[in-house]
Amino acid sequence: MNFIRIIAALGLVALSGSHIQAQKHNKDVKVIGQMKNVMWKGELFGNIHLDTIANKKNLYGFGPVEYLSGEILIIDGKSYKSTVTSDTAMKVEETYDIKAPFFAYAHISDWSEQSLPETVQNLQQLETYLDSITKDSPRPFMFKLKGTVEQGTVHIVNLPKGSKVSSPDEAHQGQVNYELQNEKADIIGFFSTKHKAIFTHHDTFLHMHLITKDRRQMGHLDKVIFKPGTVKLYLPK
Repeated sequence: MNFIRIIAALGLVALSGSHIQAQKHNKDVKVIGQMKNVMWKGELFGNIHLDTIANKKNLYGFGPVEYLSGEILIIDGKSYKSTVTSDTAMKVEETYDIKAPFFAYAHISDWSEQSLPETVQNLQQLETYLDSITKDSPRPFMFKLKGTVEQGTVHIVNLPKGSKVSSPDEAHQGQVNYELQNEKADIIGFFSTKHKAIFTHHDTFLHMHLITKDRRQMGHLDKVIFKPGTVKLYLPK
């Protein structure tokens, strides 16, 4: 009888250990596809269908729509797709029925919140700050920001149908930029020092998508000036 109890106890410990390991792995960022293959090799087709991600609870992720026809953002399990309708307007819809040529995602249930220092007002300052405070943290990682954007620029890729791509310039044909002013917004970001040309551009450690609080505007964040004292930064625990 004692032997049986010991075996049962060991089994519970093993299960508990595997659960802890699963939770730890849960926040790890998964990167599908590579930006450079899209930009330089013209591999525009979808490498992942978002609806195939079985667990959508606490899910965060982003990337472009296949054939560079829009932008994608998943925030707290809700998936949004933005597409160009004109030089000044866009369409944002909630859907998981999307494919992406390259994409990053993670399941994050616990966040550590802090106020973003008022000295951090743009993307370059944000990159430096994140690099300095996460030296001992696992990388890559996803983060989120919530607050007011004084000024910002987001873009939506909008490649004409049938286009062939063999360079970044060709990949950005049809892209439309949208200006933001005094918008409350949520931003999901990716930080890595080892994913240049894979999931970040060659000159940055960051890749970020923004969605306004009213969920009417969403796109790849190119420029930003944060309103000092209004922004919260969330890092995975």
